[in-house]
Amino acid sequence: MGQCGITSSKTVLVFLNFIFWVEDEVNHSIQKVYNEYNGTNADASSRAIDYVQRQLHCCGIHTYSDWMSTRWFNEFQNNSVPVSCCKPNVSNCTGSLARPGDLYPEGCEALVVKKLKEIMMYVIWAALTFAAIQVFGMLCACVVLCRRSRDPAYELLITGGTYA
Repeated sequence: MGQCGITSSKTVLVFLNFIFWVEDEVNHSIQKVYNEYNGTNADASSRAIDYVQRQLHCCGIHTYSDWMSTRWFNEFQNNSVPVSCCKPNVSNCTGSLARPGDLYPEGCEALVVKKLKEIMMYVIWAALTFAAIQVFGMLCACVVLCRRSRDPAYELLITGGTYA
């Protein structure tokens, strides 16, 4: 039982360490994907960025002004961000930086990390539940074994010093 408790604690620590590793990895990956954005639906990274910005109601990495340092912004030089940064209730939004009120103010990195942490908490709870079920199973096995050893009808067959 002590070993199972240690294993469960190690599992939780591994998952907590993984959560902090995910945060660092998201920071590196999101910067890379934003730099590869080209604004076309044919490009997977562009579709991913647009999808995340629409679903999480965010724009840029930390704020919408992050788009100004991307290759896409410098190539097109239209002083705007992708239309996926536009709030849904704003009509005729073009992503223009001249109208920042039309854009989501919050960046996507913090929201992506928050969403991943929520998912990881479900994984941690599932692991802890599984560990609790294992401990319960071990306790049941111990109870059955203890009752059998006191039962006179149960007889251990030993032949030549080995169990048969």
